[in-house]
Amino acid sequence: MGSVGPAQILLIALVVLLLFGGRKIPELMRGLGQGMKEFKDASKGEEDKSEGSKKDS
Repeated sequence: MGSVGPAQILLIALVVLLLFGGRKIPELMRGLGQGMKEFKDASKGEEDKSEGSKKDS
C-alpha cells in the first residue's frame, strides 16, 4: 500500500464536498472540532485523576 499523497487528499475532499454539499461542511467540521476538544478534555481529566491518586499514595 502506498502513502496518502496530495492527489488522494484532493479526491477525498472532492467526494466529501459532493456528498455533503458546501453548506454542511463548516457545520460538520465544527462538530468534529468540538468532539475532538471534548475527547481531549476527557482524556486529560483521566490523566489528572490517575496522577492525583499516585500522589496520594
